[in-house]
Amino acid sequence: MNHKQNRGMAAICLAFVVVVLSIFGGAGVLLADAKTEPKEVSIVFTSDVHSHLDSFVTVFEGEETNIGGFARLKTLIDGKRQENPDTLYLDGGDFSMGTLVQTVYEEQAAELRLLDVLGCDATTFGNHEFDYRSQGLANMLQTAMDSGEAPELVVCNIDWSNLNEEQQMLKDTFDAYGVTPYIMVQKGDVNIAITGVFGEDALACAPTCALTFEDPVEALQRTVAEIKKNEEADMIVCVSHSGTTEDEESSEDEIIAQEVPEIDFIVSGHSHTTLAEPIVYGDTYIGSCGEYGEMLGSITMTQKDNGRWQMDSYELIPVTEDVVADAQVQARIDAFMEAVDEEYLSQFGYTKDQVLVVNDVSFSTVEDCYGVHTEHNLGNIMADGFLYGARTAEGHEDEDYDIAIVPSGCIRDTYTKGEITVADVFKSYSLGIGPDGVPGYPLIKVYLSGEELKTAVEIDASLSEMMPSVKLYISGLHFSYNPNRMILNRVTDVKLVDSEGQEEAIQDDRLYAVVADLYSAQMLGMVNDMSYGLLSIVPKDAEGNPVEDYETCIIYDGNQELKAWVAIAEYMDSFPENEDGISAVPERYAVSQGRKVVVDSTKIGDLLRNPSKYMVMIVMVLVVLIVVIVLLILLIRRVVRKHKKKKA
Repeated sequence: MNHKQNRGMAAICLAFVVVVLSIFGGAGVLLADAKTEPKEVSIVFTSDVHSHLDSFVTVFEGEETNIGGFARLKTLIDGKRQENPDTLYLDGGDFSMGTLVQTVYEEQAAELRLLDVLGCDATTFGNHEFDYRSQGLANMLQTAMDSGEAPELVVCNIDWSNLNEEQQMLKDTFDAYGVTPYIMVQKGDVNIAITGVFGEDALACAPTCALTFEDPVEALQRTVAEIKKNEEADMIVCVSHSGTTEDEESSEDEIIAQEVPEIDFIVSGHSHTTLAEPIVYGDTYIGSCGEYGEMLGSITMTQKDNGRWQMDSYELIPVTEDVVADAQVQARIDAFMEAVDEEYLSQFGYTKDQVLVVNDVSFSTVEDCYGVHTEHNLGNIMADGFLYGARTAEGHEDEDYDIAIVPSGCIRDTYTKGEITVADVFKSYSLGIGPDGVPGYPLIKVYLSGEELKTAVEIDASLSEMMPSVKLYISGLHFSYNPNRMILNRVTDVKLVDSEGQEEAIQDDRLYAVVADLYSAQMLGMVNDMSYGLLSIVPKDAEGNPVEDYETCIIYDGNQELKAWVAIAEYMDSFPENEDGISAVPERYAVSQGRKVVVDSTKIGDLLRNPSKYMVMIVMVLVVLIVVIVLLILLIRRVVRKHKKKKA
């Protein structure tokens, strides 16, 4: 080869090397880009929809509006999946108990089946799923399985050791359904572990639940460890029916976020909390979207270099009437509601759309009954309905009933202006079933002493700010309280007031007949245990014997259990007609009736008058402590003096 040929060959070789390097260099860049391209995930979520499959009228953001509905949710979720086909949909439990559709839970399992239709990747049990009692829950799960519309159910903290017959039946059903501590799903290039947990407060709110549960934090720590050991999970999420509260020390999902930091995202159910922004602990995010399907939660996240996830966006999307309802889902809902008339309401002589009364009164909201500690007309009309239903029930017309009690925790919805239908009344007090297996808690009759009635209203006055669900609304009893007085000494005046407005002093040792729903009576009977004996309320029978089985105290209307919601409906149906010839809500419900009077005074006389027995006990304890301290001081001084004398 000559010099020119050598130079040409060198040039060719150089060009070849450049091309090769360019190719591999470019591939390297591409590989580097692929390696560093962060993974993304989109999640939508609901919780506490409480059988609100159909849209409904409510007060939302200060205005009456038609909101919610699974048909609209389907449209919104489909829209999110058009943006990202791999969107994950999670539900935080309590999908049942809240509207008439729950009454056909065994035969239709409408809530579970429609969650599946909406593409729910996983849900968990809430406390109200256990309101059906064990057999009812098992039947609902079996119906969903038979229909082929059965979304995944995850819960990691059921204690399956030492099973009795009822628990074994549930375990067999759960196993057949496929209830499991966690599942793995793949969304695009992201492997996601989904676990679920049942909270401590949820269990306390489930008196008919036959299962026992492990500590939520310990169970989640164990489950997360199993996931990390056995799965290649990019992300761990938890559907939790535990909830959040303003008190961080008792806010269960916040405790979980701190104690199980490996969880990336928690869908928080149970407390019906609306979190406009997520709660964040380290790399763990908590989202909650309120109740009844009024809003759809949405969060998008990107994986960081360390494998954890950071939030890109978070929003709560209102499910308002401008969202077009999915026609096929709405047709399914309508079919389920037709079954309600045929299979449930017919036994009471009602239909779902039957108008009971026309209303021109602005009723308090459920939030008011929980949050504003005073008298509320919504609680008043329900308590009055309880008394009316008990007094007019077939076979009970000659019995005496003194008062009726409605706790805020059982009030599920308010009444809007216009026509109030059977469906509206059921939705307002929709919880539970009776021992007859028919949906709706029955009313019961128990007896409390006058002293115990005073204790009950003192609990309302002193403790309900810490436990909003125990705010009481009472028919037949009026009381006043001063929030500035010492705890357990806030009630200043209590009296019985009959339907004619006649007042009567309460006698401590007399027994008074009390009407309440079955669930509330069971909770009332737990006051002694929860207060470690400090507060004593023991429901009794007419002879003064403690009630051991509350189901023996059920009020029957003929051969039927008198359901709480039926008593309210019958009461409304009894209202006189107005001047236009239409049955209407009486105007007395538009004004305060003096049933719970707040005396906000710091005057020394108002702070000290009518001290309760608890105040007397506290003062006596303080006096004893002061005496002990004085004696100790005197003893110490005496010892010191003796010591000084010895030295001298």
